[in-house]
Amino acid sequence: MTAPPLTGSATKEPAAPARGRSAVLAAGLLAALGLLALVALLSVALGARSVPVSTVISAFTAPDGSSDHTVVRELRVPRTVLGLGVGAALGLAGALMQSLTRNPLADPGLLGINQGAALGATVAIGVLGLTDPAAYVWFAFGGAALASAVVYALGSAARSGASPVRLALAGVALGMVFTAVCQAILRLDSQTFDRMRFWLTGSLAAQTADVIWRLVPFMGVGIVLGLLLARPLNALAIGEEAGRALGVAVGRTRTLTALAVTLLCGAATAGAGPLWFVGLAVPHAVRAVVGPDQRWLLPYAAVLSPALVLVADIVGRVIAPPGEVQVGIMCAVVGAPVFILLARRRRLAAL
Repeated sequence: MTAPPLTGSATKEPAAPARGRSAVLAAGLLAALGLLALVALLSVALGARSVPVSTVISAFTAPDGSSDHTVVRELRVPRTVLGLGVGAALGLAGALMQSLTRNPLADPGLLGINQGAALGATVAIGVLGLTDPAAYVWFAFGGAALASAVVYALGSAARSGASPVRLALAGVALGMVFTAVCQAILRLDSQTFDRMRFWLTGSLAAQTADVIWRLVPFMGVGIVLGLLLARPLNALAIGEEAGRALGVAVGRTRTLTALAVTLLCGAATAGAGPLWFVGLAVPHAVRAVVGPDQRWLLPYAAVLSPALVLVADIVGRVIAPPGEVQVGIMCAVVGAPVFILLARRRRLAAL
């Protein structure tokens, strides 16, 4: 007696859970976008001088030149746009680096990439006297690329090759060297030091609207390129040989990922200075919820990271009026415990 043939409904049953999970993740991403929109609205409304939401709305629908409208349009909106771009760039860059290197401690700040970009921008501004962001952003890109290459070379110098802890140690050491060189350059020119001291701490208030809008295209290109790399990175996650068998060009994927990380970190650092831990904390939190699938991990990281940056900026503005605590300090307060927790995990200690 033979078994009856499988019906069409029976053959589709294994795909049903996957479709259900995708629907849940899509709904979650929409919720994250809604949360980001709410945080962006609060970023425009809250600060040392709070502005009612109705006034925020009227600043765009019926601007009258009042002081509140001026604060919203000329100060708060550019600052919020910068926070959105910087957060998305750093979160996505961290997720890309962790995926490509399979290093759970990969982070643009922890591996010295942000400090390399800061050094490039500092040389351009403090030594060469460049003030146009379209000019010094290229030095930030060059510094980020140089830091990436040096950290990987130092971290993989041992016979056993690169390891997460070894790369982290090389990145921290190189970042300290870059920071020291930046400080030495700034000490030679008091005017440059006064202009850049808040930027080097990490601040969303250190740039004008013109500078911010010049950096947005670089961040946009890096974000789009990073999101397009989700499928090849998924294939490489199971190994290079398996990735090649699935048709992935390993060399091209690595090159494009490095290009995306350089664009993202260079533009973000040129805009807000070096921010630590954003690219470390958010991708790990996202991975715990959505899993390792890059098709979901990368968009979630690009949406939730700017929410974290804006929340940190809002808190920094309201806890010490009429002054503020720079967003770089607030992000470190949030991210440092996450790094300590990750470094203490047994599977990392064994690497």
